[in-house]
Amino acid sequence: MKNIGLIREALAQVFRRPVTLKYPFERKPVPKDFRGRPVWDMMRCVGCGLCARVCPSGAIEMVGRGPTSEIKHYVDRCMFCGQCAESCPRRAITMTQEYELAGFDRGKMLHEYKRGSRLKTWGTSVESR
Repeated sequence: MKNIGLIREALAQVFRRPVTLKYPFERKPVPKDFRGRPVWDMMRCVGCGLCARVCPSGAIEMVGRGPTSEIKHYVDRCMFCGQCAESCPRRAITMTQEYELAGFDRGKMLHEYKRGSRLKTWGTSVESR
């Protein structure tokens, strides 16, 4: 007779709605201040290299300095701490709400930002006019 409480609880749970979501078909919206993948606006970037210096995991590589610099962001190394975005003096780095970044190919986890480009897709950069 000790198990009556356990059976009653089990039956009550059968008729309740599940707490979990059916991911990836159902998704909760991300919070307002969510720190997803960082994205660079190369039109605003001055190439100071501060983002690469403050990155604790070494996920940002600066190729060159100044107005001709390029940025390589290694997503597989990134901790998504937001230090790069906070330290940027020109606010050229924004943290997106992208969080599904897992993959099998490390080459697709490298984002390259070049001068004259605003947008970046996996593996290649999209040049702006």
